[in-house]
Amino acid sequence: MAILVLKMSFVKIWVHAVWGTKNREPVLDISSRELIYQHMHHNALAKEFYIAEVNGYVDHIHCLMPLKADWSIAKQMNMIKGESANWVNKSGILVRKLEWANEYFAASVSEDKLEHVRNYIRNQESHHRKISFESEYAFFLKTFGFSQG
Repeated sequence: MAILVLKMSFVKIWVHAVWGTKNREPVLDISSRELIYQHMHHNALAKEFYIAEVNGYVDHIHCLMPLKADWSIAKQMNMIKGESANWVNKSGILVRKLEWANEYFAASVSEDKLEHVRNYIRNQESHHRKISFESEYAFFLKTFGFSQG
């Protein structure tokens, strides 16, 4: 009888994360956002994790990614948020200093909802012509059973 020996952990937890700029400052213009998204993708690969989808609006970012097997969500979020703010501020692509809010939203996404979440993230520009970030965030908290307080 052959014994299967696992040499690594297998984890497949998809996460939809959302975070805003500090004080919801609208500092992310469209051209800068594209550079930031590209950098986030490259940085993730360098840190050996993957960002499947990233997009946002003037004051926040949405990200769909699998959680790295040996990291907590807090560590992965820090690797994205902290590193990207540092890179943006060193590169000077924004007129003002970029600071992310400390808070973030993160929820698991089931396999059968991945394409829906991808499309939602891809359409942030048109989505936010109709609804504010504050309303969207409140909707997420209510939908996923979080309380604000």
